[in-house]
Amino acid sequence: MQITWKKILALAATVILILYGVSIWWSSEPDVLEPEVLNTETGEIITGYATTSALINTLDTLLSKPGGWLSNDVAPPSVLMDNMPAFEFGALEQARDLALIMRKEFSRSQSQSTADNDLFEAHSKLNIAHSNWLIPSAESQYGDAIKLLKLYRARIADSHNQNAQFYARADNLNEWLKEVQKRLGSMSQRLSASVGQERLNTDLAGDTAARQSTPNLASQHIKTGWWQIDDVFYEARGSCWALLNFMRAVEVDFADVLKKKNAEVSLRQIIRELESTQQTVWSPMILNGSGFGLVANHSLVMANYVSRANAAVIDLTNLLSQG
Repeated sequence: MQITWKKILALAATVILILYGVSIWWSSEPDVLEPEVLNTETGEIITGYATTSALINTLDTLLSKPGGWLSNDVAPPSVLMDNMPAFEFGALEQARDLALIMRKEFSRSQSQSTADNDLFEAHSKLNIAHSNWLIPSAESQYGDAIKLLKLYRARIADSHNQNAQFYARADNLNEWLKEVQKRLGSMSQRLSASVGQERLNTDLAGDTAARQSTPNLASQHIKTGWWQIDDVFYEARGSCWALLNFMRAVEVDFADVLKKKNAEVSLRQIIRELESTQQTVWSPMILNGSGFGLVANHSLVMANYVSRANAAVIDLTNLLSQG
């Protein structure tokens, strides 16, 4: 009987080690993507191809990386993993924002123009819950969105097809940057809350006539729960990874606009800060030291890069808004 129990324990230990090894492999983060460019017969870059390809390749990478889409898995080891699902969700949120702006702004010449059907359907499919595993599953809907985006990309690459357009203008680029500002600002606040802080209520600041539906406290203590610290960190890391892919593509498609506004350096500064967020994490776990304590605080380091990237986005928005 004793030998049988030893075999059972040895088998259980082997299974646990295998699952642990698989979880480490599946937790490997994807590399930053290079912009994909297509030229016309005359050598000119097809406007919008790089940005659309960046969205397609980012989504495809999330679905085809080791382990595939892990956020909706209900079996071990992925059901016990939270870092990579958080990374996936952060990247997905950025993809949803870009898909929305492509549908509302980049593909439309003016407010009265109609939305592109492929982009409309693609954005709708991206909005399914990332943890949905029943029919339809999240990855099946995201896969359909990729197919629709490829159809749109093929149409803008066809010089004889006038039914699909990508307009690289300063005003519609600004609309996307406004969404980026909101996302980065929220991300920075959540990361900074890892050590806890007292925040003053500035909801109505700057407008004496402003009102809100229900009153808030003058100040509030905000602190991220201990179990959520690593999730917030990896969500921010995934969001910055996707945003970096998109910024590199925007640098290609909006090159003339950026040059006219003398804003190339501002965009490169954003890219540089986002690249810093993708540095290797050497610690086996996300540390949460307090302020200037002995132990590092990875969330505050990430918040620093995110805040600097957000400041650069604000500068770029101001440049693009100038005549």
